[in-house]
Amino acid sequence: MPRQITAFSNPLVKQARSLRDKKNRRAEGLFLAEGLRILTEARAAGVLPEQLFFSDASHPLLQALIEETEAAGGDAIETSGDILHKISGKENPQAALGVYRAFDTSLAGIDRSAAPLWIVAQALRDPGNLGTILRTGDAVGAGGLILIDDCADPFSAEAVRASMGALFTQRIAAARWEAFVPWLRSGPGQLIGTSLNATEDYQAPRYRKPAFVLVGNEQAGLPEAYERECDMLVKMPMLGKADSLNAAVAAAVMAYEVVNQWRRR
Repeated sequence: MPRQITAFSNPLVKQARSLRDKKNRRAEGLFLAEGLRILTEARAAGVLPEQLFFSDASHPLLQALIEETEAAGGDAIETSGDILHKISGKENPQAALGVYRAFDTSLAGIDRSAAPLWIVAQALRDPGNLGTILRTGDAVGAGGLILIDDCADPFSAEAVRASMGALFTQRIAAARWEAFVPWLRSGPGQLIGTSLNATEDYQAPRYRKPAFVLVGNEQAGLPEAYERECDMLVKMPMLGKADSLNAAVAAAVMAYEVVNQWRRR
């Protein structure tokens, strides 16, 4: 049976609230996910929360999530909307919130043979972009997202929310460029960079499997040394006054071009 918590001072409430801070997420190895839709996507992917906070258990999907969480040894905790607000920090908190164990983000955990397409992002700073790229990766059947250098935290509330549950279906790795390049070159893989410096149109090449689509920082793009390491550099035509696309949009356009080429073949 779910336990009830009504005190703001409860240690589990304090711990969950602390996970809004990146330092605490790293120290605890935990992160927050909010909303029944995202929690249900996680459950469908075989991932259950260690703690499940909720204020209204009337929804059948939430009832099933409560039962499976408890069966797996997790805690189901009924509480108030005010306490959910304290944990999430949102004025209108979702009716369910989960505390999850953070995933292994080492390159060693990536099996490149598991999917023909992988997305790579360098120095991505916007957690919304990060979450959107995860969602795109899920949509195109990519294996996951490899984060290069100093990127936004994929386990932040903003990134988790923007991923719409794709955080739980996509593999995530994080590495420095100096570690990523030897890993990539140790096996098959075509590195495709997107750059305003490119001369080749993104629809011109024939992309091979596995393909690693690389997008750069939102403002600066890819460093020159990183562009030189790519097997090919491509760009999307800009027919209006804007000189570049949003990083998440560029990743989506490229991912669908690669996949559509393979579909047509």
